[in-house]
Amino acid sequence: MNRFDLIIIGAGPAGLSAAISAAKNGLSVIVFDENSKPGGQLFKQIHKFFGSKEHKAKIRGFRIGEELLKEAEDLKVTVVLNAIVTGLYQDKEITVKIGEEICHYKGDAVIVATGATENMVPFEGWTLPGVIGAGASQTMMNLHHIKPGNKVLMLGTGNVGLVVSFQLLQAGCQVAALVDAAPKIGGYGVHAAKVARCGVPFYLSHTIIKAEGEDRVTGVVIGEVDSSFQLIPGTEKHFSVDTICLAVGLSPMSQLLHMAGCKMQDTPLGYVPVIDENGGTSIPGIYAAGDVSGIEEASSAMIEGRIAGIKAAQYLGFLSEDGAKETTTELELALDRLRKGMFAPENRGKKIALTDEGIPVSESLLTKGYLDEVELDRFPGIAKGRGIHPVMECTQNIPCNPCQDACPRKCIKIGDTITSLPVIDEENICSGCGMCVASCSGQAIFLLNEEYEPGYASVTLPYEFLPIPAKGDNGTALDRSGTEVCKAEIIEVKTLKAFDHTTLLTMKVPLDMAMKARFYKSRGCSHE
Repeated sequence: MNRFDLIIIGAGPAGLSAAISAAKNGLSVIVFDENSKPGGQLFKQIHKFFGSKEHKAKIRGFRIGEELLKEAEDLKVTVVLNAIVTGLYQDKEITVKIGEEICHYKGDAVIVATGATENMVPFEGWTLPGVIGAGASQTMMNLHHIKPGNKVLMLGTGNVGLVVSFQLLQAGCQVAALVDAAPKIGGYGVHAAKVARCGVPFYLSHTIIKAEGEDRVTGVVIGEVDSSFQLIPGTEKHFSVDTICLAVGLSPMSQLLHMAGCKMQDTPLGYVPVIDENGGTSIPGIYAAGDVSGIEEASSAMIEGRIAGIKAAQYLGFLSEDGAKETTTELELALDRLRKGMFAPENRGKKIALTDEGIPVSESLLTKGYLDEVELDRFPGIAKGRGIHPVMECTQNIPCNPCQDACPRKCIKIGDTITSLPVIDEENICSGCGMCVASCSGQAIFLLNEEYEPGYASVTLPYEFLPIPAKGDNGTALDRSGTEVCKAEIIEVKTLKAFDHTTLLTMKVPLDMAMKARFYKSRGCSHE
């Protein structure tokens, strides 16, 4: 039998973070993962993370994965891949299938960080080739560099559906529509807005009726549903697509914890172990971290993993109670900050009418994916000004503040509560450096200069598509809904290492289009 101080099942963000915390405290750690590459979902995530510096905000997921792997390697953590853990027992023994061999390991403590699996939803034709999960499409695009399809319909408007839809556009796919049976968009408004301004429509209170095709998907029919989610006859709509992408939620992979005899509970987020604030299960020495204990963002999973690693060290006597408490208290505060605002766990399923500041939320954003012009004046980050100045179309209380840290002149303020809406400090003058635009994880900040030249304004926007337009190019400006509104000339292109692959395009538009133009389309090119 192979023995280690700590066995970790799952080499995703939670598992690797736990391994690093434990190894730093002197534990011998082994990590098993069924995949051929470690890192879990991180290496599929090419977008920038939300949160603060402590949550690795404005860093792309795959870069965070690289950092975690390097740190684990430096700490001599053993990572075994293509290893399927087939059993977990109360005495902290596991059986692992490695190749054709079943191996037996025993740990003095075990952390289960197996993550979650994608849900599916059945409809006529749902087993046809071309019906895939959003996570599968991310794997194809971001790991294997293969387009999932040419024209895609996305079912689901949570953060996964929104983020993957944008990545499909980046990969050169057309996204025909986003569909959701719910009456409002489930994910962050900033994610929805960057998809909408590419011209992708949202069909809320709609569901898929059937996928068309004989041996592969050739089309899809959707229909509207009522408040009881029953199909309304006569509302059918047809789309010619070759791919249907499903982002309809995740289910925790908690089978091993159940097998070990941990106390379990049914929750709205799935069948999960009963855990304490440190990830401890009902069996001393067995911990759960990440999505296996409840679905959240990867940022939360990493913190949960770090806490579990520290508590395992304490449980095994490598760390004093006071030493563990000092470290975990800080981590618990960081985790708590991620769980505030409109998207806090206690707000799931609730209708939020006002922001934390008492401002009516944008109904247009919730139902169409973009802000309506008549709503703009109510939000503190959206304002006209003299000379160049930021316009922050961030209107929901989400945990994020990189813009505040990025501005060298402190023009942007969020404050100590990272879910507060950003505001402009009018005492400080914007230099137009663009650091706030590039740092915004939601691509929701623009630089405007309504005094660029007589009759014209300049709009600087984030751009993450290829090919990158060149200075002097003439194309079309699109508004927040993706509608063409005017001609636009590219007058500056900035690509700095500090921007981390977010190009800043500055386009010249007629003055009356300054508060409308939010995206650029080159001639002969379309992201629709």
